Order: sequence, then C-alpha cells, then structure tokens
Amino acid sequence: MIRFAKITPCLWFDHQAEEAARFYIDAFGDGEIVAVSHYDPDTAAEVGRPPNSVLTVAFRVAGCDLTALNAGPRFAFTPAVSLQVLCEDQDEIDRLWARLGEGGDPTAQRCGWLADRFGLSWQIVPVDMLAVLGAGDPATQGRVMAELMTMTKLDVARLRAAAQG
Repeated sequence: MIRFAKITPCLWFDHQAEEAARFYIDAFGDGEIVAVSHYDPDTAAEVGRPPNSVLTVAFRVAGCDLTALNAGPRFAFTPAVSLQVLCEDQDEIDRLWARLGEGGDPTAQRCGWLADRFGLSWQIVPVDMLAVLGAGDPATQGRVMAELMTMTKLDVARLRAAAQG
C-alpha cells in the first residue's frame, strides 16, 4: 500500500503534471514518482482529454509528498501559494535558484521568490533566516527585513551582516 502524508499539496496543471513532477525531482536530485493514474476513456471524452492520458502523478521530492493533477487550463498558479525551500547555504540557494528558474521568471518577485516554468512560486530561503526573523530582537528583525526587501535571490552573507548590525 502506498503511504502519503496526511496533508499533501495538489498542484493543478493543464497537461504538464508528469513533466513537472520529473522536473522537480531532477531539480532537487531527491525524489521519486510514486504513482500515476490515467483518465478512463469515458471521463477523458467528457473533459476533452485523450483517452488514457495522465490524470494524476503522486510524487515525492526532498521528502515532501505532492500530487500533480492534469485538469485543464481553468486555473493557474499565483504567488498566493508558494513552496518554501529551506536551504543550508548559499551554494544550495544558488543551485536551486538556477534550476527552478530555468524557463521561468526568477526576477518577478522579491525576497527569495521565483516562478518556475509552470508558473508555480517557490521561496528559496536560508534555513537560519527563519530563526533570525523569529527571534525576539526587533532591531535585528528590522535590519534583516530591510535588507531582505532589497533582494531578489537571497544573499546569505548580506543577511547575516544585517543581522549582526
């Protein structure tokens, strides 16, 4: 029996569910396709899909369970929902930024957000930034936020310097 996390994000695609799942697994270098379901011929005809075309792809990437759904062009991704990736260092930020940004729009947002080629928003952030922003020192938080607001891709050294004052 396949086991999934109790809460599993479902990502709505027009027809690129399997392509996107493979792209994300490759980008992170850590993951797998867990299951693929297909439209049955009757449902496919009803919704204007080729018979036996991919309906859903259940996959894991970097320890996160996700489902990709091919459901047509009715809905598109917006930055209102994003996937946050906590990175250990600048090298990981740089690598994921470059890979996820391929064919997407890595400059559309500030503060470490980018949109990939499918329109899905990602937040590529250093793991220690969350601790700094959650700390009780308002002056440190203010300096870090002020520096953060000037960045597109996050720069760990600049954020650490801002935290130290």
